[in-house]
Amino acid sequence: MLSRNLEKTLHRALDFANERRHEYATLEHLLLALTEDQDALAVLKACGVEVDRLRGELTGYIDTELANLATKREEDAKPTAGFQRVVQRAVIHVQSSGRAEVTGANVLVALFSERESHAVFYLQEQEMSRFDAVNYI
Repeated sequence: MLSRNLEKTLHRALDFANERRHEYATLEHLLLALTEDQDALAVLKACGVEVDRLRGELTGYIDTELANLATKREEDAKPTAGFQRVVQRAVIHVQSSGRAEVTGANVLVALFSERESHAVFYLQEQEMSRFDAVNYI
């Protein structure tokens, strides 16, 4: 089961994409939303991430590099396959560890499995690793 905070975070990620009329919500939209999720934010701060800098880098990337995702149609953004994989991976990990609730912190850890993403690049650029996040949780 997803925590209430995580549900809000996932909706926020879709809202970030919808505000820009993006056809898809990407891992970068997801990470940007996670910077406002209290569970993920605690992990980011504990791992020494400069959250304001991360938000700025993600916003810049989304507004410039993902501008081609903009569409003229008035449809809601759909999560990319990578976005869906990250959430599914977090759910499976939490279930297999016997816990009941998936949080933004779990999604943040699962994000590191998507190695070919700019979202992970921005975290690694600030010397955050999956190992650091798992150790904090």
